[in-house]
Amino acid sequence: MIDKNVVARIVEEWLADKSYFLVDVSVSPDDKIVVEIDHAEGVWIDDCVELSRYIESKLSREEDYELEVGSAGIGQPFKVLQQYQAHVGCEVEVMDKTGKKWTGVLADANEENFTVTVEVKIKPEGAKRPKLVEQNVTFTYDEIKYTKYLISFK
Repeated sequence: MIDKNVVARIVEEWLADKSYFLVDVSVSPDDKIVVEIDHAEGVWIDDCVELSRYIESKLSREEDYELEVGSAGIGQPFKVLQQYQAHVGCEVEVMDKTGKKWTGVLADANEENFTVTVEVKIKPEGAKRPKLVEQNVTFTYDEIKYTKYLISFK
């Protein structure tokens, strides 16, 4: 069986001088290798092909394997910190571990936590109706089930 860590090292070699980052590497028991990369401005098919050829040039063809290289899917949950950092300023959906969904703009992300600016209804004292106000909500990564980028068609 092909070692996932070996594949990850090969991918990191290829990524060393590029703006791409590794999201995930998986190797199934039947040696299907899936590599997911991402980039703040999207992933180009030509780069996926180049990475695929690079990986194939480094792996022994004596082992039978299937290789798939692609981008982390739009609408799929974030897996690594770089995805959060690449999407600061974008609209995201967060599902916390209590099951509550939050939709807002990803305002900040660091190694400990991330912040989303959401709109909440607040009824000011003495007011007849609630009004929408922006509020920052900060999450630690272990407080959430997922975060994903939302595509907006405005």
